[in-house]
Amino acid sequence: MNKIIQSKLREIEKAENVKIILAIESGSRAWGFESKDSDYDVRFLYVRTQESYLKLEGIRDVIEWQLDDVLDINGWDIQKALKLLYKSNPTLFEWCTSPIVYAETSEAMELKRVIENYFSTKKALFHYWNMANTNYREYLKGQKVKAKKYFYVLRPILASKWITNYNTIPPIEFDQLVASVLDNNLKPVVNELLNQKKNTNELDLIDKIDVLNNYIENELIELEKVAQGTLDKKDNEWEPLNRFFLSLL
Repeated sequence: MNKIIQSKLREIEKAENVKIILAIESGSRAWGFESKDSDYDVRFLYVRTQESYLKLEGIRDVIEWQLDDVLDINGWDIQKALKLLYKSNPTLFEWCTSPIVYAETSEAMELKRVIENYFSTKKALFHYWNMANTNYREYLKGQKVKAKKYFYVLRPILASKWITNYNTIPPIEFDQLVASVLDNNLKPVVNELLNQKKNTNELDLIDKIDVLNNYIENELIELEKVAQGTLDKKDNEWEPLNRFFLSLL
């Protein structure tokens, strides 16, 4: 599959006249809890020509290339990405820390050095709390639930706990989060569920796990309080982002 993805990236560059500086896996495969039939969530950052950025009519800042049962491929223009970075967008931090990298240039390595100064504890905590809370309320309240939805709730909860404990960008690998911040008494339950998910299909249902639901409900209450009480750092600066953007053209 790696060769197919590499071919798709070259296809995009040629057809769209762009340079892809970073391409990564962003979904369950990067998180470490893919199912047997999980698709590949490929995300990329790209740069257009200088002339493109000077056009009066503007340019579209996303490329949506493919979406089917196997591949989900789309990317952001670097200008869009840097504007979101100024706002401390947590998604961009995840892309830049993915353990599965399909393409990476020297420009992407420089971007990874730049992003560290734009991490906001408060915005990240609210992002992950909202993600966990939404998925829990929508998917884990019934007696029969999808196993994968537990991980779409547990991962952001554990990412929030990592931020609270270490005040740094959390790893996106689920096993690292489990090892570092999950309560020891829950690790056997989660590890068993992880093995079960990896050997089932995406849509398979399981019985609700009460001990995990109780843990999730308690953590959501506490994490909301922590996020509300967290002070944000001073405003971000545009100048480093402007310099980086101009260096790409």
